[in-house]
This record gives sequence, structure tokens and C-alpha cells, in this order.
Amino acid sequence: MFVVTLSNGRHFDNPADSSILDAARSNGIVLEHSCRTGRCGACKATVLAGTTRALCLEEALSEDEKAAGAILTCCRAATSDINLDIEDLGRLAGIKTRIFPCRIKSIGQLTSNIIRVVLRLPPNAVLGFLPGQYIDIFVAGVRRSYSIANAPRADNTIELHIRRFENGVMSQFWFEQAKPEDLLRFEAPLGSFFLRDTSCKNIVFLATGTGIAPVKAMVEEIAANPGLVEGKKVRVYWGNRKPDDFYWRPENNIVSEFYPVLSRPSAEWTGRRGYVQDALSSDLGDLSDAVVYACGSPSMIASAKERLVSLGLSPRHFYSDAFFPSS
Repeated sequence: MFVVTLSNGRHFDNPADSSILDAARSNGIVLEHSCRTGRCGACKATVLAGTTRALCLEEALSEDEKAAGAILTCCRAATSDINLDIEDLGRLAGIKTRIFPCRIKSIGQLTSNIIRVVLRLPPNAVLGFLPGQYIDIFVAGVRRSYSIANAPRADNTIELHIRRFENGVMSQFWFEQAKPEDLLRFEAPLGSFFLRDTSCKNIVFLATGTGIAPVKAMVEEIAANPGLVEGKKVRVYWGNRKPDDFYWRPENNIVSEFYPVLSRPSAEWTGRRGYVQDALSSDLGDLSDAVVYACGSPSMIASAKERLVSLGLSPRHFYSDAFFPSS
């Protein structure tokens, strides 16, 4: 067993058969993460001293990044005492991940291929989570991740936005079998996508498709705590392919600017066109005083980060949650 030391001095033991990310969690320390499978890159860190070994393929790392000492903490274990250039996420301290029972409270159509599912927890169950996090639901031996589309509610319910995938196992359940009062289980909360305390004057949300779900949750959090954005400007850019895909819009004045963006517009579309990162970069040429929260496809997130960093955005002010297609 070896010791992992973070840049803020916190440290924990890493058993040989456990990833650095899981070892931290076992010691009550939460590190940046999202997919936990090596595909999204959210848990990227640089090894300042020591050695590690790969437990699985680090898909999100380039060869240049590997050569520079970068690792994914969800994919590697320490093989000596190591120092990493990352800090733990203090806001997640005390929030425990557990398995919860729940019942489906309601299912409703949002678009032709997206539904809203509301889950009801037992009266004595307390799910502590931060808006932006997600849950993993278990159905018939299948596990799928869904972002929570609301801030914590007094009625102990959580909202999910679920897209249909042709011939998908979970799609068949949600769109053909699931009904109110069905009993389910889920693990939560998961992920490290949540609002951060920064001095930046521009708060920007980028979303594609159902990636708007965690954005909606964070906007609700801001609406309930307007002091979080006092003196700041909040912008939301939401990209889709068809006008009918825009099933939500902010219901309060906490969002300064809301832009639906179509990547494949018809001639009749009068709104923004192209990709969300392009719309943002045309509005804010200098992003040195911005913090960006991006949720959607891995390709959008990778493209957005590269483009926005080139316009002055600090890489440390780009937070993301990648949605990997799963049926």
C-alpha cells in the first residue's frame, strides 16, 4: 500500500488493487471525476513524483499527455508513494454515495424521443447531492447513468431526462415497460460536475441534447441562492438539431442570456446557428474572466475546451460532464 499526496497536502493510502480515484473515495476524499471508465478525461492529473500502473485503458489521454506525466486517476494505481498536482473537492465532503430504493412517481413526454421521469424516494431516505451530479440506475442487471435535472426538492423527488435509443435495453424499459409506482434502485450521488466558487464575472453553461438536465439543476440552485451570482452575468447556450428538441427554457431572470442553437437549421430558423462553442466565442471574444460548465457529447466537450482555451479561458475554469451514448 502506498501514499498518495495531493497538492493541498491531503493524503490517503492506495491499495495495489484499487484505482487512485476509488482509494480516495474510500478515505472520504473526493477527486474530480465523471465517467470513471477512462473515456471522459475529467479525472486527469499530473504525477509530480512517484510511479503508477494502469488498471485499464486511458482512452481520454493523448500520447503527448502521457509523455508529460498525465494520468487518469480512475484508471491507475500507485506503485510507489506519489504526489499529484490536483486538490480534493471540498464541497463534496460529507456527501455519501449509497444505494437507494425509489418508485417512479410519473413519466411524461418532453419530445418525440425524450421523456421526463420523476422518482420518489422513501420518506426516511435522505439523498444529499449537489446540482449537476448524476445517478446510476439498475434495471434487470443493466446499469445506466442519468443526470439529476433538478436542485434538491422538499418533496424528496428527483427528475431525469431520458432519450430513446433504437433497440436499446434501457430504452425498451423506459419507453415500453416502465410505469408509475414501479420499484427501482439507484446509486447516488455521483460525479463532480457542480458550481464552483470563482471570482469570474461571466458564468457560461454549454449543453447539447439532454445535457441540459444538469444545467437546469444548477440554474435552479442559482435561482434559490442569487447571491452566488451577484454582479455576474449568466449565459446558457443549448445546442440541438431540431427546433422541437428545445423542451426547456429558464423560468426566472437569473439567466441573463439564453440561446437555443441549431447545428442543422432549416431556412425558417431565425435563431443562432452552428455549434454552442462557436456561438459563445462570437459573443465573448475574451474569455479570461469566464468560467464554463459544459455538458453533452465528448466531441462537443473536447472541441469546446480547445476553442475556448485558445480565447483566453483558463483550463482550470472549464468544467465538464460528458454524455456517452448508451442504450
